[in-house]
Amino acid sequence: MKPFGFFHLKGIGGQIAALVLASTVALHLVVTTAFLISRPDRSDAPPDGAHQLTDAALLLGAAEAGERPRLLADLARAFPKLGIEMLAPGTASVEESDNQPLRGMRRHLGRGYKAVQLASRGSQSRIGVELPDGTMIAGHVDGGPRPWFWGAPWLMALMTAFICVTVLGLWAARALAAPLSSFAKAAENFSLDGGAEPLPERGPEEIRSVARAFNRMHERIALLMSDRTRMLAAISHDLRTPITRLRLRAEFIEDEGHRKRMLIDLDQMRAMLESVLSLLRNDRKVEAATLVDIASTLQLIADQFGDMGHVVRYDGPASATAAARPDDLHRGVTNLVENAVRFGAEVTIRLDVLGSRLVIDVEDDGPGISDARKQEVLEPFVRGDDARTMDESTGFGLGLSIARAIALAHGGELSLHDRVPHGLIVRMQLPLWQQPRLAA
Repeated sequence: MKPFGFFHLKGIGGQIAALVLASTVALHLVVTTAFLISRPDRSDAPPDGAHQLTDAALLLGAAEAGERPRLLADLARAFPKLGIEMLAPGTASVEESDNQPLRGMRRHLGRGYKAVQLASRGSQSRIGVELPDGTMIAGHVDGGPRPWFWGAPWLMALMTAFICVTVLGLWAARALAAPLSSFAKAAENFSLDGGAEPLPERGPEEIRSVARAFNRMHERIALLMSDRTRMLAAISHDLRTPITRLRLRAEFIEDEGHRKRMLIDLDQMRAMLESVLSLLRNDRKVEAATLVDIASTLQLIADQFGDMGHVVRYDGPASATAAARPDDLHRGVTNLVENAVRFGAEVTIRLDVLGSRLVIDVEDDGPGISDARKQEVLEPFVRGDDARTMDESTGFGLGLSIARAIALAHGGELSLHDRVPHGLIVRMQLPLWQQPRLAA
């Protein structure tokens, strides 16, 4: 049993619990710091300017009338920013106010003194203090109410909680989601060629367990596919010998019709074996991706089929470059054209550049494929509907599936569409510059 059960720190539950604890501790530290700075449990001391004016008023109030001018001059030199002055009776313009500096001064002045708010001059607040004998002195006070957040601890706590939870939540989301993103990327780029790196086993214990299981699954599937390919290669090798012997024996058949039909059957058996092995080996074939002139490749394919007596033409730009595996791309399009010339009299290879994608259309004027079977015929060994029955000239239902695998390996897709007025359009869409993925 794991230590601490569900709250084991290597697991998701333990890390979430640690995150909540860290957020709570951070919140209390900030609130405690704010409390120690603001000290709402203590009476407010007057701000600095008000404190100086309070001391000056107490000193002048205790001095004799004749000493006050000299003391006032000394105070003006000692506190130049205070701007202390003595006002003539009846010249002070008093305003109604009850701000923090006034409250603090009134608590410290005591009886006989009266602190009032005077009309301001500029941006500074002027406070007057009436001495016990009726004389009034005035000065500029810079101090004012403390910042709003120090005066509202609950608001400070709420803001701090929001910041702590947001920052730590973002960190947790990244720390916990990064391994999941790696897992999704590894699943998307699942490869059987052995060149892909194992999925990193990091993050919480649950995610590491999934990563280990994924890596083991990848190894088992790769081993299974390798064994399958070796087995079928061995079967193909073993079958070539009896097929060859049967072909030699067929040459001695006197009946021309029987001999011809037997040779055709043997050729189909050999072609079927080669097609199956080609499909299986394509899963493990890794060709280097290079910049390829797609237009030149399609024009070359059209010329090759034209040399064999088929009506195949290319329609598209003179040049269009994309990152691709040249041999795989040539093979995939060739399969599509072979399928098209088998059922149509005229075939068009059309190339269009649409934004960041290349669209290759192979169009024929044959009977087409019904909508109900368009997706089905993309699977291996499916030859199409009744309009395309198999004879000695047909394939084995692997051409479209091989072309589709090549398109997917390039990060593209293959789809079937109806051609007007009749026929079929096989559309291969490829990224213009994207690096092709390893065959999966």
